Amino acid sequence: MTRTGSADRTTPADRPESAPAHGARRTRRTVGALAATAALLPALLATSACGGPADAAAAGHGELTVMTWAPSGTGATDRPGMTALAEAIGRELNSTGGLDGHKLRVLTCNEQNTADGVAACAQQAIDAHVVAVIGSYSQYGSDFMPALERAGIPYLGGYGLSSPEFSSPLSYPVAGGSPALIAGSGRQLVEAGCKSVALIRPDTRAGDTLVNYLSGALKPAGVKLTDVPAPEKSNNYTDYARRAIGDDRTGNCVISALGSEPTSNLLDPYRRLAPKHTQLASVIGSFQQSVVDATGGDAGPLRGAYATGWYPVESSPVWDALRKTARGFGTGEAMIDPSDPGVQTTWVAYEVFRQAAARADKSKPLSARTLAKVLDSGDPIETGGATPPLNWGLTSMLPSADTPRLVNTSVTFQQVQGGRLVEQRKGFVDVRWVLAGEKPPA
Repeated sequence: MTRTGSADRTTPADRPESAPAHGARRTRRTVGALAATAALLPALLATSACGGPADAAAAGHGELTVMTWAPSGTGATDRPGMTALAEAIGRELNSTGGLDGHKLRVLTCNEQNTADGVAACAQQAIDAHVVAVIGSYSQYGSDFMPALERAGIPYLGGYGLSSPEFSSPLSYPVAGGSPALIAGSGRQLVEAGCKSVALIRPDTRAGDTLVNYLSGALKPAGVKLTDVPAPEKSNNYTDYARRAIGDDRTGNCVISALGSEPTSNLLDPYRRLAPKHTQLASVIGSFQQSVVDATGGDAGPLRGAYATGWYPVESSPVWDALRKTARGFGTGEAMIDPSDPGVQTTWVAYEVFRQAAARADKSKPLSARTLAKVLDSGDPIETGGATPPLNWGLTSMLPSADTPRLVNTSVTFQQVQGGRLVEQRKGFVDVRWVLAGEKPPA
């Protein structure tokens, strides 16, 4: 299933396992949430990292071992570019002397988009004494996070598909996951002047939570929300597209949050229904530049569509180094698409890892425990403009009992213009108030 050395294959799914509930109760629970986090963190790190298998990582071998996992060969959920990029980063670092003088051993694992698959990947990471699992993708957080916690292994830069990624003291998400994207999409459409918004989303528990976040973003502006739950997989989304479009009034807007393949399947009936006054929107991950290209570019149904992302647009110079690494050290066996948000997340996560490793106490071998200590210090880590400065200190925690680790609450607003996803609004937009269940800033 896996291989060791400079790296292996991996790719996963496009939906949260179970996103947290959202509502006014969050504000009332703020103090308790932060207090609970503060109390839990030292205890967990003390019991799981001290003397555990992860504490032995990098000791005496002049080598640091990390892992990246994602699903591969599963169909719609595949993200092989994430593991391919991890391998490329390992080759590049080792070609110039390694990481802080240590050879970097990058393991990759195909989590197969199953709970058993990711549990096996987590066990392999534990057995290999990795110092971190980095830039990975899995919707089964409840099946891998407890194992990593017991071993004291940080989970750095997951895709944000499950609740444990935003609650575990050993999780260090670099983006806001689905909650930030859907809240940001709501605010983007409010700014665009939408009078009503229809959300086409998976008919799952995870999809239910998206409604709550979107409602929190739209309600202060008085924008009506229509919920359109749909199957996660279907070859015919005509009825759902028709329901979302409604009577095609001026000011109608439709968000697709189904994931990449279902959104692509939705676009054909949407095009055939030919709404004249309805604005289409989505979140990056449900569509990206490759989908725009495949559906006809500026002549296709995504012309003028709004998109909300975690990071700057793919054409941004922020990603020049990623492109250089992919060209110079990728193998060509798996395409590394710089517009893929999973690839971008992996890049950001490894950048955080490199900087954190450089800050660790040089008098001791780098271990999972010492890495977590640096990440918990509260000292901001720059990501070259891909995100705002990141830190996971207690004062940066989101005031939420459900998602305290969601420290990066910023998104970007993009739009398809001339067949390309371009910046629709400059810089980052912070939706922290939506995610915390608070009133909009004055």
